Amino acid sequence: MSCEFKDLAVQGVQGLTPYEPGKPIEELEREFGIHDSIKLASNENPLGPSSFAIEAIRGQLAQISFYPDGNGFDLKRALAYKHKVDPACLTLGNGSNDVLDLIGRAFLDPGREAVFSEHAFAVYPIVTQATGAKAQVAPANDRTHDMPFGHDLEAMLARVNHNTSVVFIANPNNPTGTWLNREALEGFIEAVPGKTLVVVDEAYFEYVQTPDYPDASQWLTKCPNLIVTRTFSKIHGLAGLRIGYSISHPDVADLLNRVRQPFNVNNLAQHAALAALEDSHHVSRSVQVNTAGLRQLEKGFKTHGLSYIPSVGNFICVDTGRSAMPVYQALLKQAVIVRPIGIYGLPRHLRVTVGTSEQNQRVLQVLEKVLNP
Repeated sequence: MSCEFKDLAVQGVQGLTPYEPGKPIEELEREFGIHDSIKLASNENPLGPSSFAIEAIRGQLAQISFYPDGNGFDLKRALAYKHKVDPACLTLGNGSNDVLDLIGRAFLDPGREAVFSEHAFAVYPIVTQATGAKAQVAPANDRTHDMPFGHDLEAMLARVNHNTSVVFIANPNNPTGTWLNREALEGFIEAVPGKTLVVVDEAYFEYVQTPDYPDASQWLTKCPNLIVTRTFSKIHGLAGLRIGYSISHPDVADLLNRVRQPFNVNNLAQHAALAALEDSHHVSRSVQVNTAGLRQLEKGFKTHGLSYIPSVGNFICVDTGRSAMPVYQALLKQAVIVRPIGIYGLPRHLRVTVGTSEQNQRVLQVLEKVLNP
């Protein structure tokens, strides 16, 4: 007896396309028989993790036979102090992606809707479809806008209705690097009905140097329907350990923690994150390198006559002026990994993570070589 296992899956999963991560260096070098590759595809910190975090990991290696603290008491206490909230407002995740999934499982199902922008982070549609909820995708700003390809908050608000359970906003947005200022974002959240949760994804928060860029976590008291997500994967360089969190009203956090898997954040991740919070110098140095790197890449793109989307993250999207996939493939053969973003509706663009000065220069040189052979 044959069985179409796909038919056994729930409706949302049947048509789901899995998230595709950036190509690993090991896979590239194995595939093409090359070496000395650089990966600027997944928005990782080129400086790596804090030395404090590395030492904390070493100190916990003998404890890996034990289950971690399932409640993450020490880390939640430190995060509560950092954000000036009660620990009951916090939910820890296996990366902030895990928290986004928890939000979907707790608040979305068939008959409910989620609103997010065109060109927004790929996890939002994945979470929505997997739960069977309906996606309401608002068109982004056009390329002539002051914030091209960024969130159009009026278009998003127009799609909020009585069935809307969750609105997802990334600030700054991945993959475009676009951002929302304080007045616009605060006004949007206040305009959304209180029964609709607004998720503000601040994965790249620490990198932003724009003066009017807001810290949405400061609005939790007056906006009880707000959930703010953060991660240790980006500026703290702990992507491989998978740890993130959300801050919300305690009643919302309670619901998220009901669907959170036991021991979802491992012991090494918890202790590394705790240590990373103490290393302000590493954060400052990472910001300095990133700010200089963004300017370096922008200048290089201009020199080569390439347009780009303004970014405040640790990445920038460049318009190749043609289909980006052949350019991406050619860069791979030159031992440079970046990220094509056709799946985000931007088939001409490549997303380049900001690396060290040497890595950035190499990307610019190889890109020029590929585009103008």
